[in-house]
Amino acid sequence: MDAWDGRERPIGSSGRDTTPGVRIGFRAPPAPPVPAPETPMPRISAFEEHTEAYDAWFERHRDLYEAELCAVRALLPPRGAEILEVGVGSGRFAVPLGIRVGVEPSGRMADRARSLGIEVHEGVAEALPFHDGCFDAVLLVTTICFVDDVAAALQEARRVLKPGGRLVVGFVDRDSELGRRYEENRERSRFYREATFFSPAELVTLLEAAGFCIGRIVQALLPAKPPEILREGHGEGAFVAIQALAPGHGSTSDGPLDPPGAPGREDRA
Repeated sequence: MDAWDGRERPIGSSGRDTTPGVRIGFRAPPAPPVPAPETPMPRISAFEEHTEAYDAWFERHRDLYEAELCAVRALLPPRGAEILEVGVGSGRFAVPLGIRVGVEPSGRMADRARSLGIEVHEGVAEALPFHDGCFDAVLLVTTICFVDDVAAALQEARRVLKPGGRLVVGFVDRDSELGRRYEENRERSRFYREATFFSPAELVTLLEAAGFCIGRIVQALLPAKPPEILREGHGEGAFVAIQALAPGHGSTSDGPLDPPGAPGREDRA
């Protein structure tokens, strides 16, 4: 059989169409174009419309905010490390944690963070605008529940991390009392209506599937005061932070939490 260049139906060497019921010289319709990969559509409408209300939450719930800061600070490398926050928002975590670079899809949120001195790149977690191996650590705080493709976001975080770098994911535990309350009232919430909540076990599975090794997991307990506010593991606190380590040299965690009064954490405050 003669080679087919794709423009007409293949015709046998005899010059006659060998396909029953098809006329000689029949031109096949052009193949439909292959669609381009879809760009993830960030769930930002609530944050664009209610930027002031978002920031006001941190002022009204200072104890919860401080607890979340305490949890993620315990898992990040010391100040001076190159850290990227994905979903930097208005800079509520980046500023006190000394993080200078962030990614944020909401223009209004990004503007607020920039006004605080943060270098903000508008983008999404599934397509980070950085070269491979740029950062010592990547932080996502209550961002994972708004990501369209969690597996792609985790792969992107791994890509931009240096060998042995840390990914820290902070989130509300779906199985906690607060998590269940958020889930039950999601439709009435301006911010969590489009959220997808996770349990620690689910995120551990996703992180390991992305090639990470789990370093430490901590939870924030309320009411309490530092350092008693933190406890290893999960199942008691509503806010959980997971430290995951990228493959490569230096893939080590900090070890267990320091005992009350021990030095060494204040350099991250």
